[in-house]
Amino acid sequence: MLLAITGCSATVSDPRIPEPGIYHEVRSGENLYRIAKAYGISGSELARVNGIDDVNHVVIGRKLLIPGASRSVPVSVVTPVRATTDAPAAVESQRGDRPFIWPIWGGTVVSSFGPRGQGFHDGIDIGARPRTPIHAAADGGVIYSDSLPGYGKVVIIEHSGGYATVYAHNAENLVRTGDLVRQGQIVARVGMNRHTGVSTVHFELRKDKVACDPIYFLPVQTGRRGDEMATTRRALVEEQAQ
Repeated sequence: MLLAITGCSATVSDPRIPEPGIYHEVRSGENLYRIAKAYGISGSELARVNGIDDVNHVVIGRKLLIPGASRSVPVSVVTPVRATTDAPAAVESQRGDRPFIWPIWGGTVVSSFGPRGQGFHDGIDIGARPRTPIHAAADGGVIYSDSLPGYGKVVIIEHSGGYATVYAHNAENLVRTGDLVRQGQIVARVGMNRHTGVSTVHFELRKDKVACDPIYFLPVQTGRRGDEMATTRRALVEEQAQ
């Protein structure tokens, strides 16, 4: 279940670059989108710095300069291959007897999944008071518990069936890489989103390393913002299954 991925990096200082950085060696399964996400920079900036014209083609083994980075990160673990707005099959959105639960009990969705400016928001942001407990959405194993550029403190849990969930902007991580957790177990506490200045948990749900809209997989919370969206999307799933 656990993934062991190591990176090869060296700190560099180049007079053409406004700040120091590291070199990241492209590995199998990585692309510009995933690498940029992992290091908290835009894909266009990463391409510009490295003189890449075709952002859809990055050669395995090439060393990319990551401006501003101070250490390597396990790209294949921490970022999705891509994101999709497609509705899942009904069997996936209602998986098993123990479906995914909300990481914040009684939380409010303050930012939805989908395009955001020139980028893409790979999850949803759920507002809650600082240090509110964050719960594991399902049983699984912790494959990452550390800090990431753009995410702050983050916990990533791998589940059965090719699923994984991400909990970010945490004030504190309460589990370590390698831990096994149960659904509902407290894995972190809500922190501050440095981009918005609001206390939220950034929650992602991935299927086979593709980021999906978590709303499709979570039970409806009566009286909460985002419920109308959840109901509409579930209706689409049911229609698709007919």
